[in-house]
Amino acid sequence: MADHREGAPAVEPTPAAPPLLTVMTTTDSAEKARRLAQGAVEARLAACAQISAPVTSVYRWQGRIETAEEWQVLLKTTPACYDALEAHLTAAHDYETPEIIATPVVRAGAAYAAWVRAETVAP
Repeated sequence: MADHREGAPAVEPTPAAPPLLTVMTTTDSAEKARRLAQGAVEARLAACAQISAPVTSVYRWQGRIETAEEWQVLLKTTPACYDALEAHLTAAHDYETPEIIATPVVRAGAAYAAWVRAETVAP
């Protein structure tokens, strides 16, 4: 509920940070996907990563409709590690504008969430 007392900001309070994030990126080969996944896990910016077999992506790029085969990399991390993970993926990626999308995990098993937190280190 918003606080409308004099001098108080008329905004809704922010929700608590999600316990975990899943972060997705894509690339154009299985080997590049493995390197992105392994680099993020080695840097402890993600606890684990899953690579999905090729998907077909259809997108607009530089005024044209493109179709490409890509591999999705889904990384499990914490909100505290997100900025460093995004910077790491951007630096390691060979796309001019890589897809890097974070989705909050609304609920997770307590043991799994604890494992992700234990395996990641925010810089």
